[in-house]
Amino acid sequence: MNEQPLSQPLPADGPVSRFDTKIAVLLRDDLEPWQRLNVTAFLVSGLGSQVPEVVGAPYEDADGVGYLPMFRQPVLVFEGSKETLCAAHTRALARALPRALFTADLFATGNDHDNRAAVRAVPTAELDLVGLAVYGPRNGVDKVTKGARMHP
Repeated sequence: MNEQPLSQPLPADGPVSRFDTKIAVLLRDDLEPWQRLNVTAFLVSGLGSQVPEVVGAPYEDADGVGYLPMFRQPVLVFEGSKETLCAAHTRALARALPRALFTADLFATGNDHDNRAAVRAVPTAELDLVGLAVYGPRNGVDKVTKGARMHP
């Protein structure tokens, strides 16, 4: 079966003003500011590493110094209650959207191995979610983040 891409590549002659896909991060509303930033950074790194179409071309300044590529589209950041986050997680799973998660347990670990072990130790329905990133068709991501509000 041939799978259709979730998004169209950028045309060579210019930018696209509206994407048919969306990248969204949903954070639990009781996180400290440093936690919000940390969780967001971790979550989007997961999407960028596994969903290649979200990453654009490398950058270069006028002096020819190169920089790493970044996402080709905006990342929308939302917040919501623990219940909102759990509902969004359930909807993301039901839609089989590419996703990354961050649980409260990960604040106590210090490395990737322990992070993965902490997630693996908890059944899906019992995960203490503090962050979720999803990517997919605009309408699908909108349905996943329903009930959340834009981060201030």
